[in-house]
Amino acid sequence: MAKQGSDYTRGEMVVEEHERTFDGFIKLSKWGSLYLAAGILLITLWFCTTAGFIGAVFCSAVLVALGTLVLGEKSTH
Repeated sequence: MAKQGSDYTRGEMVVEEHERTFDGFIKLSKWGSLYLAAGILLITLWFCTTAGFIGAVFCSAVLVALGTLVLGEKSTH
């Protein structure tokens, strides 16, 4: 069998755009999951427990605050 030619040379590809896309996807997934969880918690506590609206908002706000601390950008210094 004849070897097929290719323009690809290992290690010479520019990957900055790929890295930015991947970082954006990870950030969207991370923060989107946090806010989705807070929304589900809000609706669940509001309609399915005796916590009421104020209790549900408080618990959701606590979840977002703690999630922001945990998921926040880490300094590399």
